[in-house]
This record gives sequence, structure tokens and C-alpha cells, in this order.
Amino acid sequence: MTSLKQFDPLETWLEKSLILGGHRVQNRLYRAPLLECAGNGPEAVETLIADLEPAAEAGAGMIQQGATIVTAEGGCAAPEMTRVHDPDFVSKLTAVTDTVHQYGSSIAIQLEHGGLRSMEVWHTAYRNSNPDLEQLAVSRPPWPLRVLDQVGFLKLNPRVMSTAEVRKLAADFGRAAARAVDAGYDIIHLSGANMGIIQQFLSPFYNRREDEFGVDPTVGAGIRFPLLVAEEIRERAGDVPLVTKVPSEAAAPRVFSPRLNDAAATRVSERLADGGFDAVVPVRCSVFWDMSIVRGEFPGRGWRDETYRPGYVDAFGSRLRAAAVAAGNWVQSKQYDFEPGWNADLCRRVRDRVDIPVLIEGGIRERPQIDDLLGDAADMVGMARPFYAEPKLPARLLGGDSDVSVICENCNNCAVSQAAGETGVCRTPEILEKAGKLRQQGAYDRETWTTSPAGGFPLCSDMTGK
Repeated sequence: MTSLKQFDPLETWLEKSLILGGHRVQNRLYRAPLLECAGNGPEAVETLIADLEPAAEAGAGMIQQGATIVTAEGGCAAPEMTRVHDPDFVSKLTAVTDTVHQYGSSIAIQLEHGGLRSMEVWHTAYRNSNPDLEQLAVSRPPWPLRVLDQVGFLKLNPRVMSTAEVRKLAADFGRAAARAVDAGYDIIHLSGANMGIIQQFLSPFYNRREDEFGVDPTVGAGIRFPLLVAEEIRERAGDVPLVTKVPSEAAAPRVFSPRLNDAAATRVSERLADGGFDAVVPVRCSVFWDMSIVRGEFPGRGWRDETYRPGYVDAFGSRLRAAAVAAGNWVQSKQYDFEPGWNADLCRRVRDRVDIPVLIEGGIRERPQIDDLLGDAADMVGMARPFYAEPKLPARLLGGDSDVSVICENCNNCAVSQAAGETGVCRTPEILEKAGKLRQQGAYDRETWTTSPAGGFPLCSDMTGK
């Protein structure tokens, strides 16, 4: 195999194309997974198109549809997540993929199951509506979750999966991937972090199994489940490009252990590369769903807005509990300060050890920063929250201005209201005002660009490497 490291890093630049698992991506900028809150209702397809088309129209190389659930019930980590268990529904998503493809962009779908992060654990109204719904658990829940259950803050009803049930869940991922490929998705992205079920298998904090799906001592992680998922996807969906996030739980307080550190995340990435994955996205996170993945300001506006208060009460059971969650959110905002490109060191470490593309996300906000990261720490750069404020952000980043910065200020008002069932959009007036002025100035227009025959950004180079 030709080593990706034979190329001069100076040749890796944002507008050049990339071969990812045999699939050409037109440039190295992508919209990272966000919550589209589309659900599975009659307007789901239209909602997804409305959310994803602007980034494709503006020239993003890849659009990643946010976490979609592979099972018919349970597993949703937030309200109005889309499920892809129903072939009839998934077939309708061809309209989404066709829309993205007309601009020359590639589209990935992120497959997920929440496990112990699912709504039936933390969302009071959802739990009351589904009292018998069990959570899929890798092992007995770790002690912090059991404590929160005992004091009534969470409600655990776990079903520790048998070996056969683990294999069935892996097959659910494979079947979902096959449906997605039939609907025109170019890339399958596994949600391997953010405390979803794959992270729970990988993490020694959650995984204390004694069967083949337990922690592999040579890796320090439960590597067998994601490898089995990859096998199921290859068997059912063919040779589709396969990407996954790889968690390092280094952001978690030291009291929560054992956990994945950067060294373990690097070993996991090596095993996944050897096991047929086509790219990895190394991320530093915690063992819980917290602000380690949305670093920035405390979203005070989002918590104070009376519009969302009923939704917070539904989610957390009372105003008092909602206030307690908000207080915890404030503490976390101090613990997890915003740091530009906070995953760069980890990505660089992984990239030195694997010969597949490494994708980077987390706190990337300026074009000069992007140019510094490409060819050094990563091969593609993704952003998430900035797309809430600027749905057509790629038009500015790819438009030739070497000093451009996003207008997102990481205030997180877009994210916290999603717990109340609200859609993910920017809600900060001063940021929206800036976006409006940029639109008036034509900053998001592409009429003067030279386009490829497919309608997207020009395909510059067929580089695959580093």
C-alpha cells in the first residue's frame, strides 16, 4: 500500500479534493453532524433538505447528516432524532441525497444508538410516556449513574445485552447502512463518541463485560463491537466508505475511571484502520454528556428564555430540577473553556500512526487555523455550531479570503434549547445581525465561482494523502 505520508504537507489545502475510501470528496471542508430535529413525520424529508442543502449549495465538500437511530424504539439521545429502521421511510431520503449531490457535495449519514444516554434515562416526559422502555446497556451502569438514579434525577431501567443481543445490534447498524446506501448516501459515519453506545462499548468506564465484547487488554478498549459493526456494514452495504469518531475520555474528571486516554484512543484508531475503516475523527470528550463537546460560554440566554421553560420542565421534571441542570451547565462551562482546535494534538498523534485520513472537529473557527491544521493534524476539517449561524458558511471559507473567520461566538444558546425539543438554530440577536449584513453584502453568493460539471466547487487535485 502506498503510504499517505509520502506527500508534502504543504500541498494539502482546503480546496483540494480527497479520496475517502475510494470516494472522491470535492474539497476538505465538511459540515459536521448536528441535530436536525427532523424526526420521522411527514415533514422529515423537507426538514432535512432545508437544513442540509444550504451547506451543499455553498460548496461544502461533505455534509454529515446528524445522529440517526438504527432501531425501531429506544436509543434516541435527544428529541426528534430521525430513525432509519424503516425501509419505506429511508427510501424517501433519496430526495435528500439527490439535493446534496446536485451541488457536487458528498453526503454522509451518522448512525447512532444512545444506550445509557437515551431519552428514557434523562427525559421525564418521554420516560412517563414510555414506562416500560428499557435501555440497552453494555454492562451494569457505572456508579455515578446509579447514584443519580437513587436520588431520582435519572431513571435507569437497563437491560444488559447478552452476546446474542450485541450481535443483533451490530446487525441493526449493518441493515441501516445498507438502506442508507440504497438511498444514495455516499459515506457511513458511526457515532463513536458523545457517550453513545459505541463509546460505551469502547470505554472501560462502561464496559466490564467478560465475553468477546469486553475490553481488550492489548488496546485498553472494547474494540470488538465497532469492528463487528464494520463487518456487518461491509456484508450488507458493500464497500461504502466507513468513518467513525474515536473518543479519548481525557476531558473527564480523574475521579471517573478507568477511562480512555489519548494513548488508548490512538491504539483504537490503529485497530480500526487495520479493521477496514476508511477514516477516523479523534475527539476528546468525557464519560458523560456534558460541555466537553460544546465548549464555550454558559448559555444563559437559552436557560432564561421563558419560551423554553415548559420544555425544560417536561425534560427534567420540574423547574427546580431544570435549575439544577442549568447550574451544572454553568459549572461545566468553567471547566471546559473554549480552546481553538482543542482536538488538534490528539488528531496529530493519531495521524502519525495511521495511513487513513484523519478528520478534525472542535473549535475550528478561522481560515488561517484551517490552513495550519490541514496536512499537519488532519486531512479534512469539520465545523458544527457555526453552521447554525451561517448555513452557507462554506461560501465564505472557500471564497478566497485567507483571513475569514466564522461569526459564531460559541455562546451555546443554539444547543441548550434542544433539550426542550427546539430546533438547532442560532438564537443570539447580535450574531444574527452579523449574518444578515453578510447576506446583504453577498458574502454567501457563489455566482462568480468557477464550478465543476456537477455544480460544486472545482475539483483541484486527486490527492489522497498527507
